[in-house]
Amino acid sequence: MKLSRRCPGSYILFCLAVLAGTGCGASKKATAEPGEKASAPPVGDKKSGLVVMKPDAPELSQMKIEPVKAFALPAEEVTSPARIEINPNRLGHAILPAPGRIVQVLVKLGDAVTIGEPVVTIQSSVVAEAQASLVQAEAGVRQAELAVSKSEIDLGRLSDLFEHQAVAKKEVLAAQTTSALVKASLQQAQSARDQAKGRLQFLGLKPNQFDQTLTVTAPISGKVLELSVVAGEFRNEINTPLISIADLSRVWATSEVPESQIRFCRLGGTATLELIAYPGEQFRARVTRIADTVNSDTRTVKVTAELENPNGRLRPEMFGRLRYAAEGTMDTPWVPENAVVRIGDKDFVFLEESKGRFRSTPVQLGKRHQEGYTLISGLTPGQRVVTQGSIYLKAAL
Repeated sequence: MKLSRRCPGSYILFCLAVLAGTGCGASKKATAEPGEKASAPPVGDKKSGLVVMKPDAPELSQMKIEPVKAFALPAEEVTSPARIEINPNRLGHAILPAPGRIVQVLVKLGDAVTIGEPVVTIQSSVVAEAQASLVQAEAGVRQAELAVSKSEIDLGRLSDLFEHQAVAKKEVLAAQTTSALVKASLQQAQSARDQAKGRLQFLGLKPNQFDQTLTVTAPISGKVLELSVVAGEFRNEINTPLISIADLSRVWATSEVPESQIRFCRLGGTATLELIAYPGEQFRARVTRIADTVNSDTRTVKVTAELENPNGRLRPEMFGRLRYAAEGTMDTPWVPENAVVRIGDKDFVFLEESKGRFRSTPVQLGKRHQEGYTLISGLTPGQRVVTQGSIYLKAAL
């Protein structure tokens, strides 16, 4: 190639351009050779559901693989809506022993009381009447005792005179009759006195002490649930409850079980209670009563289960559900919740076939159990599945 001598500047610029192009090519070549070889990402086949990963893939260190567990679960069971109720055998009412004016209310709504603890005091005219009856009865006993003593003396004197033929026999017989009558009167007087004392004891009063107040005590130990009395008011109805007290250490859970599934319930059997107030918790109950009749409108049978409530967490009218299980169990496959992935409109788990080889396997979920699911179909106990890191495998499909 011949360059014009007239253009020395153009020649110089051409040479510089060639040298610059050569330098850029060397730089690009150096960049294309990294110091370390990058790991290949997971390779998946959507049609077969197979995902393959290199043994040194960093995703493998972030994944967790566990065997499918088996739980011995009931073969058949039924679940029905339930609510907490007060055990009527542990519900008591404090009532007035006699009409009167309320002097003092010693408890408040929600207070814990023990059996025999004073809850209300009242003033009543019955107190004076009961004391007067006792005084009168004791006076009658004393008079009868004096009459018996006099009749025995008279009978003894007449009997002695009769032995000396100083009086007729009829006078002795009359004295004997009089003695028997006064002894009967003494027994009646003593009975009347005992009744008067018994009434004072029933009212909680001490003998021979006037101006006492009547005290209403708690019939059972428990919590004050209802309070319908205030100090200063006069109450004449002795059958109307003043205070309702319930022992909530044991409560009932009742449910309406469909007639077609009542066979799963049996007296003395166990039931599991789940409440809206305590999600995720389960309470054990024992079936204590199954209704003898079927509700003709709902075609259900009322079932009652009793359970312990030592901390008072179970409150009346709480709602939840009761699960009754039939006798007999079967080993059921179970996987944790994190093992289940949703692909399309179906549930899958990734089954490990070998090191670095995983296959998406469709499963049919059963009931939720211990932060996971039982499986109706798809896997068997012992198979190894991905329980953490399934997102990497799902992204490869």
